[in-house]
Amino acid sequence: MPRTPADGTRLRILAWLKEPGTAERGATVDAVATRFALPHPVAHTHLRLLAALGLLRTGRGAGRLYYRRDEVRIAEVARLFEKGW
Repeated sequence: MPRTPADGTRLRILAWLKEPGTAERGATVDAVATRFALPHPVAHTHLRLLAALGLLRTGRGAGRLYYRRDEVRIAEVARLFEKGW
């Protein structure tokens, strides 16, 4: 059975990653876990899934992994849904 963001957590993460400041620098797993009061492994799973779908890009800074939105891919997915996919 596919895993879906039934409770909206992944959508809230994507929205937060679009906010000024967070959009520019990205967020670590620790930051997401703290922001959304999630256990670290749960935050990590959400971020890995969003990255696997291509909705997030990863990059390293100061020895840490940061996640940022991939606006081009998000726009592509939005267009698919607008077309009734």
